[in-house]
Formats: sequence, structure tokens, C-alpha cells
Amino acid sequence: MDIAKLWDQLEPGTRQWLVDNPGFRILPRSVAAAMATATGVRFEQDRHGETALSPSDCDFIRKAAEQHEARADKLSRPRH
Repeated sequence: MDIAKLWDQLEPGTRQWLVDNPGFRILPRSVAAAMATATGVRFEQDRHGETALSPSDCDFIRKAAEQHEARADKLSRPRH
């Protein structure tokens, strides 16, 4: 899938779902459909209509989630 190349094309809500659920290796149909709509890319689906993420996609999402969490932590700290 190479989600890293598609990341900037995704809707903010889809990116948020992905960083909120970085452990998912299989995307629900609704998330895969939102990604396909946003990017114009049709992803391979299993017989249930779900899309599996590659190990590199999972790594990218995990890193994006870590960065998102680090930014949120930084913003929530009181400034002196």
C-alpha cells in the first residue's frame, strides 16, 4: 500500500483514526473506503472487504502515532 506516500492525501479524520489505532494490521472496510476515496487508489481486499497493512505501513503508522502523542504531550505541558 505504501501509506507513507498517501498520508498527506488522507482526510484528517482518517489520519486520526490510524494514529489512534496503530496496532491494527487489517483496516476496516470503512477506513479503507475513506482512504480510497481520498487518494483514488483501490486497495487489495480480502473476501470480507478488509485491507491488510504491510509491515512497513504498520511501522509508518506507529511512528506517526508516536509523533502525534509527543506533540500532544508537549502542548499539554504548562509553560513557565
